[in-house]
Amino acid sequence: MKESGTDWAGLENRLQKALTENRYRHTLGVTYTACALAMRHGEDLDAARLAGLLHDCAKCIPNREKIDLCRKNKLDVTEFELEHPVLLHAKLGAYLAKKKYGVKNESVLSAILWHTTGRPAMSRLEQIIYIADYIEPNRDKAPHLEEIRRIAFEDLDSCMYSILQDTVEYLETNRDSDSMDMMTVRAYEYYRELIEDRETL
Repeated sequence: MKESGTDWAGLENRLQKALTENRYRHTLGVTYTACALAMRHGEDLDAARLAGLLHDCAKCIPNREKIDLCRKNKLDVTEFELEHPVLLHAKLGAYLAKKKYGVKNESVLSAILWHTTGRPAMSRLEQIIYIADYIEPNRDKAPHLEEIRRIAFEDLDSCMYSILQDTVEYLETNRDSDSMDMMTVRAYEYYRELIEDRETL
């Protein structure tokens, strides 16, 4: 579904007002990277651009307000999300992308929804936004970043596995394991099995 009718300049101006300077710079980095990945992997360019721009549209809303907005708009909130409300920016962001920014493309909304935790069997656009969020040019602290950036332009599934493996290992090593969303664990197990099965063929 093409998004060629989008007022890109107007959308960027609205986002610049809704986000901090650093978050807006990150957003432009994700958008740039998502577009490059979309061109490389044959995904719809406008959809990648739109999802990249809006993926963090709810990020700068205070956590208490995130919870209140989710409840007000009848979005399911898990106990884990109540304990870690920063995760709600993806769920709330997908809602705001539709209601506030007028996005009708369900694949774009889904990419926004899953860009933080990932999930098993992600669509190509979902993978692109998840990966772009991790590797965009302003990122510099993640381990194996140079290698992951290379893999991103070769094999999305392998890149997902590499990112999820590093994410799970980081959370297990540096934080209480209870701080890990189970959807991230499920995504990691899915892509680990996918890559291991591929390597045995």
